[in-house]
Formats: sequence, C-alpha cells, structure tokens
Amino acid sequence: MAEVATFAMSDQLLVVIDPAARRTDGESVRIAKDVLSAGAATKVCLPEGPEEFARALARRGSRRPVVVGDDRALMRAVSVLHRQRQLAECLLSVVPVGAALSLAGSLGVPTGAVAAARAVLDGRERRLDLLVDDSDGVVLGALRIPPIRDPAEPTGTNGASGVNGATAVGPVAGRPWLRTCQSLVRTLVPARGAADAESGPSRLRVEVDGTTLVDLDQPVEAVSVAPGFAGVAEVEVRPASVGAEASPLRAEGRTVTVSGAHFRYRADAVVSGPVRRKTWTVGEGGLRLVLPGR
Repeated sequence: MAEVATFAMSDQLLVVIDPAARRTDGESVRIAKDVLSAGAATKVCLPEGPEEFARALARRGSRRPVVVGDDRALMRAVSVLHRQRQLAECLLSVVPVGAALSLAGSLGVPTGAVAAARAVLDGRERRLDLLVDDSDGVVLGALRIPPIRDPAEPTGTNGASGVNGATAVGPVAGRPWLRTCQSLVRTLVPARGAADAESGPSRLRVEVDGTTLVDLDQPVEAVSVAPGFAGVAEVEVRPASVGAEASPLRAEGRTVTVSGAHFRYRADAVVSGPVRRKTWTVGEGGLRLVLPGR
C-alpha cells in the first residue's frame, strides 16, 4: 500500500450522495455535507438511480469525487470508474453512510460521518491492490467459495432482503405480513442456489500463477482469495477432512484460477455464479483511496 502526500485544501469536491443513504440516514448525510462544505468548495449531486450515478462520475471534470453511501455505493463507484477505464487515475473518497459498512471499514475508511468527512479533507492518498476477474469485475476485499452469508450483514431497511441483499420493491414492499409469509416459505423450502452453494465439500481445482494448489481429487470446504500487498493475492484453501481437521493450504500469487463443478462465489457483498471457471488477477495499486493520515 503506497502513500503520497496530502492534497491541497483548495481542491474542489464532487459529493455524490447515494439515494439509499438519503433514505436510511439523512442526518449523517447532512452532517457530512456540512463538514465537507466548510472545508472545501463542493458541488453536491443527488442521483436517483445507477444511470445518474454513473453520469455524475463521468462528468466530474477536475473535481475529486466523494461518494456518500454504504458498501454497495462504494462498489458501484469503483465499478463505474473501472468500466470507464478511469479508476487508476481517479482519487476517490468515501463517507460511509448506511447499514452495510464493513467493506469500507476493512479498507481503513472511518465509519463515522464526521471522521470520514474530515479524512476527505485532511487525509492522504493511498494506493490499494484489488482483484479484477475475467469478466472485468472488480473485487476490493475478499472473495469466498462457497458464498457463506455473513450473519452480521444487514438486510434492507425498507423492505425484505432479496438476492445479494437487495431491498424488495413492488407489492412486497410495505407489507410486513407478506414478507413474513415469504420468509417462512424460504425457511421451509430453501432456494435451490443457496442449497447447492452450501451443501458440503466441493471438488475444485485452484491454481495460483499456473501452479496447482489443490486438484479435483481433494474435496475442499472453502476457498478464500484477497488482495494482499506488493501486487500479490493471498489464497487459502481449507480441504475437507475426516476426523482430524486438515491444515489449510496457503499461497500467494498474481493470478488465481478456480475451476471444477459449478460453483458460486461471494465477492465483497455480491454473490455471483454459478460458473465452472473463474480467474482473478491482482491490480497492483489499482485503487486510489483517501484515508486518514498517520
């Protein structure tokens, strides 16, 4: 993780406020706006959907973008900038607001609105490694196979939690009794995808820089891949065991390929798949993020 000097206070900011943040915690949004406006020239953008969100980032000009929102807003901003091939050139700031803030916190961003806004003004740029998959997707934190749901992950605030934690809309939203019935049905008859993803050991081939770490003849309980430091990914494979627990297999490398039976994977807060083969490559210093100075 590289660090560079602080930037000038005369920088102009484009503050993009995610609509979910405005709905869930308007007070924190107001506080963040006040702190940022007091310390720099700011232009506030209130996108109503993903298209307007992406358009605001594309038209930022010389302004430093500041995303006010939760982990999904952060991931959306990174994905948009990556697709526009501007991620490596863009200095990004985040003020976490919302229920799901674990990813931002793991990257070193303060999860309090005041502290995060002050870090935008007084912090330092740090270059963080990330993972880019063979479908041009970006992973900031860890990915896991199978995609076991984090018990601490919040559900939607104004509706039922849907696929990948999406909030329900339409006839379900605003009808607690209907959500309760659907929850009971899901409990009694689990979704096929979830059952398949967590039904037990999988037979997967995991290759790190072309070298096989585990092959199809060795069932595995779990695989995790995360960006490390100095341009390498940290890989851990937990073999399935009978009796005594098997020791995990660990390796580091720039490219990780997982193949075998259809599998799902959880990257940051999103579950994807099923796929038969997936490759992730380290993007060294691919994310320029403003973090508190040390």
